[in-house]
Amino acid sequence: MRLSFACRAPLQLGHQARAAGQHSSRPLGGMRKVCLMGITEPEQSESGAPVIRHSASDAKSELVGGAAQFTELIESHIDKHFGKRRTVFHEIVSDLVHLDVEVIEPTSDRPYVTLVTNGMSDRPMNAPQGSEESRYAELVLSLPSDWPLTQEASADERNYWPIRWLKELARLPHKYSTWLWASHTVPNGDPPQPYADNTKLCCALILIPILVPQSFLHLRATPAVTIHFLSFVPIYKEEMDLKLAKGLDPLLSLFEKARISELLTVNRPNTCKRGFFR
Repeated sequence: MRLSFACRAPLQLGHQARAAGQHSSRPLGGMRKVCLMGITEPEQSESGAPVIRHSASDAKSELVGGAAQFTELIESHIDKHFGKRRTVFHEIVSDLVHLDVEVIEPTSDRPYVTLVTNGMSDRPMNAPQGSEESRYAELVLSLPSDWPLTQEASADERNYWPIRWLKELARLPHKYSTWLWASHTVPNGDPPQPYADNTKLCCALILIPILVPQSFLHLRATPAVTIHFLSFVPIYKEEMDLKLAKGLDPLLSLFEKARISELLTVNRPNTCKRGFFR
């Protein structure tokens, strides 16, 4: 799989996020960066952000065995906030980090499935100077309550791609010695290709989750390690283009109006299509 990912120069964000039925005043604090794989010449997006292209030869690979060091701690953190209503997609063979995906079952209060990676934080990311507190992270994505998650259903890429991409994104910073944080974008190829044939979504936007309790967002694993939980929000190419041209805030304003969150809708309207808000 050819990945394209982007790394922007540091820029503090202060946009407030809003989801359907919920309001959040959590600032989307973090850095922006854009990196694309395949070319090594630096360039800039229309908004002036540097675009860095990594070649496939930059990728690292290392087989690892056993559970990640914070596995049980993250499981307890999930149980504390969501109850013991979860199953796990366990890895048998792992590259760089042992990466499981925790599956939190729907409830009447949370009528959707929530996926949480467990293992991305086993290694520190290559955060820029001044952001050392942000070197450890896990990813969150929510699915409709009827999303097929059986072993048989997972053989169909139309069902499995959200899990596959949670894992791709979780390994990405370790594979390329980079950093994945709120406001970063990761296109599926260059040019971006749809994740599967049941959707035209083709890019990942990393944000702060708004469908989880605020107390879930940070886990103090050791005195020196805080694990931060970030959301994977699948987006369209046009939405990523807007972000690269104008910055993140205009896109988040559209997402507020459309009530878009980390809850996946494979055929949701494209907020950058002309006439969407008429």
